Amino acid sequence: MGAAVQQSDAGGRRRGRRRSRSRPMAEINVTPFVDVMLVLLIIFMVAAPLMTVGVPVELPKTAAGALPGEEEEPLTVTMTASGEIQIQTTPVARDDLVARLRAIAAERTSERVYLRADGAIAYSDVMQIMGALNAGGFGNVGLVTDTGGPTLDGRPAPQGE
Repeated sequence: MGAAVQQSDAGGRRRGRRRSRSRPMAEINVTPFVDVMLVLLIIFMVAAPLMTVGVPVELPKTAAGALPGEEEEPLTVTMTASGEIQIQTTPVARDDLVARLRAIAAERTSERVYLRADGAIAYSDVMQIMGALNAGGFGNVGLVTDTGGPTLDGRPAPQGE
């Protein structure tokens, strides 16, 4: 029975693959960055519609398109179905409305104000508030409605406007 002899080379090193020095990684892994950006995008897409004025009003539907945006946050006056008046989300008494509007107009650069009125409110009440807006220093009043209502000839509004 034979005896096997194992030979090694001069330094006692094993033959085969040499170990390379560990080099620093020179590439940036962008996958976690993209994941975080996508999560932030989804968060902002969900949160953006919630940043509108939160007073529930049943707006009338019209065929008119949206007005162009502006630099300053728009001032919104809302009339609810119960007759309550609010500037942004703050309730205001009818007697104090003109004084509050004058104070706000002194601080703003724009004369534009948006009036949101429930569709069940009488036309005369809406016109009284429009007169108060004008007396308060706001000459550019935009009436807010929902899109998709009928046109004057009774046909539905074209989609995409």
